[in-house]
Amino acid sequence: MTTTDLGPFSAGAGTRRAHRARRRGTDRAPGWVVAGLVLVCLLAAYLYGWGLSGTSLHPYYTAAVRSMATSWHAFWYGGLDSGGSITVDKLPGSLWLQALSVRVFGLNVWAVALPQALEGVATVLVLYRVVRKWAGAVAGLLAALLLAVTPIATALDRRNIADTLLTLLLVLAAGSIMNAVRTGGLRPLVAAAVWIGLAFQAKMLQSWVVLPVFALVAVYATPGDLRRRIRNTVVAGLVALFASCSWMLWVLAMPASDRPYLDGTTGNNPFALAFGYNGLSRFGSGGVGATAGFGSVAGTAASRPVGGSGWTVLVNHTAAPQISWFLPIALLGLGIGLAWRRGEPRTDQRRAGHLLWGGWLLINTMAFGASSGIHDYYLVVLAPAIAALAAEGLTTAWDAYRAGGDRSRALLAALLVGVLWAAVVSSKYKSFNVWLVPVVGLLALVAAAGLARGGTAVRPRIDAVTAASAATGLLAVVLAPAVWCFATLDPLYAGSATSPLAGPVGIGYTQLLHHQGGSPVGFGPAAGRYGKLLTYLQQNRGTTRYLVATQSAEPAEPLLRATSDPILVTGGFTGNTPFPSAQDMAQLVQQGQLRYVITTSIRPKTDASRWVTAHCTLVSPMAYGEATNGTTSLYDCRSQH
Repeated sequence: MTTTDLGPFSAGAGTRRAHRARRRGTDRAPGWVVAGLVLVCLLAAYLYGWGLSGTSLHPYYTAAVRSMATSWHAFWYGGLDSGGSITVDKLPGSLWLQALSVRVFGLNVWAVALPQALEGVATVLVLYRVVRKWAGAVAGLLAALLLAVTPIATALDRRNIADTLLTLLLVLAAGSIMNAVRTGGLRPLVAAAVWIGLAFQAKMLQSWVVLPVFALVAVYATPGDLRRRIRNTVVAGLVALFASCSWMLWVLAMPASDRPYLDGTTGNNPFALAFGYNGLSRFGSGGVGATAGFGSVAGTAASRPVGGSGWTVLVNHTAAPQISWFLPIALLGLGIGLAWRRGEPRTDQRRAGHLLWGGWLLINTMAFGASSGIHDYYLVVLAPAIAALAAEGLTTAWDAYRAGGDRSRALLAALLVGVLWAAVVSSKYKSFNVWLVPVVGLLALVAAAGLARGGTAVRPRIDAVTAASAATGLLAVVLAPAVWCFATLDPLYAGSATSPLAGPVGIGYTQLLHHQGGSPVGFGPAAGRYGKLLTYLQQNRGTTRYLVATQSAEPAEPLLRATSDPILVTGGFTGNTPFPSAQDMAQLVQQGQLRYVITTSIRPKTDASRWVTAHCTLVSPMAYGEATNGTTSLYDCRSQH
């Protein structure tokens, strides 16, 4: 009987079945890897989800979430107030899930934070799947673990800021690019384009930073002739462009009178919001007091972070303990991967993965370094790339160790650079877990001693001692960042509501350390001055449409979180947005739609606020139970009606 007569048992049939199984991704991971993944996901769920009811939310975004959960009109456009007078100064994509969660579960702090915790766990799972297909199940498990214990991911995934969703969507896009490298098909590239488009709704231009890397990997490494590769990449690029701009095109097509004014713009144009105010104004000389043109308004200290950028962006004293724990291992893994796979075919998947994750890391670092300033939590987008490269590097080094020879030294090198960097980062915070550096050092010595037994033998014996040594080395690498992650469960080490950070760093830590931090940001009655103002306004507003108008979003935020009544936010987030005009303000008063206005001394004056101070009557603070005006003043415009 010939081979072809064996039917389903023939070698050819078995090869075809194995090939189809690999293409479908149905090859099963070892049972211990699956069990390990379950434990990693439980760890991530605990770190990201435990005690969410006590987390402190971003005051501005939380105000918008309540309004968006109250009105579908405000929901679709990202209206800051339920009346839909003005939008948030971002695209609303990252807030949609939060608003839906509040609609389902009610006005609870945990309901706002829950989508981010789920997105964080989902990112861990998706990264496992992407890396597993690229470098194997063990590398996938390690990548999931390293991502789960990256401190900035833990700090951010417990809040309600857009970068969590951005990171998840970009990892999904990376997985689709790697699928295209395996299959050469157009469909995975289109899928990646759709994920990029959704990521644009979450964080606008930051989602496009990796596009050049994705495009180059697609053109270089996917199967097929050059013409087809370029054509498929161009088609995917057009899909990404349309998916990214779809919401903006919808808004642009709507009459201005039927939608909220777009904050951050001088001409009510969505492209100015995305590409000007939230785009080019953040680079070069952009920043506080500067614009990028394109119809965007000037930034302020509240809207433009300063510092944190430059070419040391990953290793400065604040960012290093947030993101860089596994960076040396990742760079070593990238170097080893590219060097050891020289001479492989153009379509080599392992090298393509190194190019993708290495390019992701490089181009984002360059973008952050060139910006005029960043929040350190922006760096969370680097965490998947660092985790993937470090995990692949560790598994490659382990395979080389098992094979013996000169390359076996790579495993000890990875352990050495990882532990030394952990000691360097930890040593800057001598009063924070003083036991950490000695314990990490001791674990590293034990691991190195056990691994060194094999030397560079042709094929070192892998016994229980060697396996335990490798596990001890991994513990030495992940212990320090894991401790920083667990620290975020203590509000003292969780950063501020507007800038989540892990550990004893940042203004949030400093303020709480000196008992200067305020109460956690959430829903419920406004406290202090704003609580008294809210009561006074509700008792005296009469039948006006708007409860009050405020000069900028700053004095509106506590009121918006406490009530669903429409509030006219003049000047937008920065106070510089030219909405409404003084004439529009006067008309609203004359029509009986508005009576009271709150001005503030910590935001720029506008034509509308000048009209108020010139034509309306200052309300004595004693009328609502305060002794002085402080930074806010209440005006009654009834006499203008």
